[in-house]
Amino acid sequence: MNKVGELRPSQMLYNFGVGGVVDLPLMSVLILGIDDWNTTHMRKLPEERLLAAVKRRLGSQVGFMAEAPVLRDMGGPINPYDQQNLPGIPVAPFPGWVICPVCHRLGPLDGSSFKLEHNIFRWQESKFVHETCQYQKDKSRKRPVIPARFIVACEDGHLDDFPWVYFVHDGNTDCQSVLHLSEYGVSGTAADIKVTCKNCGKGKNMAQAFGEAGRAYMPKCRGRHPHLHKFEPDGCDEQMVAMLLGATNLWFPVTFSALAIPSKSGKLRDLVDKHWSYLSQPQDMNTLNVLIITLQHNGQLTDLTDYSIHEIWAEVEKKKSVQQVEEEQPDLKEPEWAVFSDPDPTKNTSDFELTKAAPPKGYDEYFEKVVLINRLREVTALMGFTRILSPADFMETMEEIPTAPISRQSPSWIPSIEVRGEGIFIEFKEDALQKWEDEIVQGDFQRKTAEAHINWRTQRKLDPTVGMPNARMMLIHTFAHAMLQQFAIECGYNVASLRERIYSRLRNEEGGPMAGLLIYTAAPDSEGTLGGLVALGEPSTLSRHIDQALERMRLCASDPLCAEHDPTKVTGTLHWAACHACLFSPETSCEKGNKYLDRALLVPTIKVPNRAYFK
Repeated sequence: MNKVGELRPSQMLYNFGVGGVVDLPLMSVLILGIDDWNTTHMRKLPEERLLAAVKRRLGSQVGFMAEAPVLRDMGGPINPYDQQNLPGIPVAPFPGWVICPVCHRLGPLDGSSFKLEHNIFRWQESKFVHETCQYQKDKSRKRPVIPARFIVACEDGHLDDFPWVYFVHDGNTDCQSVLHLSEYGVSGTAADIKVTCKNCGKGKNMAQAFGEAGRAYMPKCRGRHPHLHKFEPDGCDEQMVAMLLGATNLWFPVTFSALAIPSKSGKLRDLVDKHWSYLSQPQDMNTLNVLIITLQHNGQLTDLTDYSIHEIWAEVEKKKSVQQVEEEQPDLKEPEWAVFSDPDPTKNTSDFELTKAAPPKGYDEYFEKVVLINRLREVTALMGFTRILSPADFMETMEEIPTAPISRQSPSWIPSIEVRGEGIFIEFKEDALQKWEDEIVQGDFQRKTAEAHINWRTQRKLDPTVGMPNARMMLIHTFAHAMLQQFAIECGYNVASLRERIYSRLRNEEGGPMAGLLIYTAAPDSEGTLGGLVALGEPSTLSRHIDQALERMRLCASDPLCAEHDPTKVTGTLHWAACHACLFSPETSCEKGNKYLDRALLVPTIKVPNRAYFK
């Protein structure tokens, strides 16, 4: 195994996870499936609620969640010959076709023309070179080849090299192809690029690989999963779609996340959860006792000194039982809502610390309470990924997502990451909210919203009745976006570092009503816990920010177009008065892909003066 690059642990989940393509300085590589990962140096992440949700989705064989292996601090030079000093994740070169920058030869890496040059002391200089290029005069310093810019994928998550030979020759051929790629313009668009076979003289413009022309010149998908080294046994019926290397829709993560909240079982259970990577190993009480004494002698598990070994063992046994896992609440947000709506600072832990605050001044009739979360911990697990189609289109029902697998067999563990941060929870007053909902029902807003939802999902061949939106959810969601934009002005975090978590359930649904939102930071470094966000939750400060946020929502820079937007009249949209100039947030911040938003639900707009919750 040779080191060829570095990534931050968070990038392994959100940017370049399993099946994703990473652009390194001198080459392009693909992250391989978790079957090929070495779990020796991985740190297991305890979060029982999230693990239970993962098992319900992927099967009971999933044993644990773990972070990507991180190179430990050696305190000096690292011996590159010792594999123990080089933990990492396996990658493979992709795409498999490259171009010589000197002679413009286009060919596969598995041929005899290209060779890998790797320097273990300067891994960032690892490169492939055109060994047989006749135009490079300095043979000792050959220029690195360039990965081919074009690849193909399909909506079922398959990925493959661009079918260069098939494309140039209009189908399969016996020609001993010698391909060259040339650019004739300065724009860099596909129309300025031509691929030619020097053996038979045939050639094509790359613009013919896209759009309707691509359907005629491109073959069907082969069902290839290069990150798993396999093809689908039954092939694939989808049409290949030509894409550019590095396209934003090449890889989307499908993730589950949960906040680490105090358990109902008390402080001891929280400590057992925290140290589960140690406490889960012993098979009897005596072995557990020896382990705890040994670790406490080394300065670990000191927070367990107040409990007897019998109490600890009883809690460990309870956690190990299958029944305990089955009793976990299927809804990941339900336990979180219970903790936030009825805050109890006496249950604070090292991973979760909250303080109850008064409602913002002047908004007592609209909000029930505000809870300041000084410390929180979020664990996110990678369930799979999609290509071309964003998971944001399927947020209402995760089961519909055409998820590509991250392993050849049923996974026994799942890549995860934990981040720490702070947040503000705001609960709406139920009486005021229900009164407003009764007023909304009298108009045609909910009917038109449902109509747009049905049309949108029908166009995508999805069940149109799933995830039907309602005014309550849209109000909370819109208010969350308005506050995200407002908080970012003063709290010290940019908008992409803030996230929303929506708690919404109608009064007639099972479990009772929910109406609240959590705006929090979840950064994989110290930036997520600077304290700037919690400071904005004090009654007078929060009141000022709500005032300013609502004032900004009254008029948008894109008005009147923004205020007049109607999803029933504009195909492919699921929002009302909302756009990039007023409400849209980064993908990482929004739970619903910037859908189901309407400024008119917050304040009167130039188009709709009588729909607002805040009078």
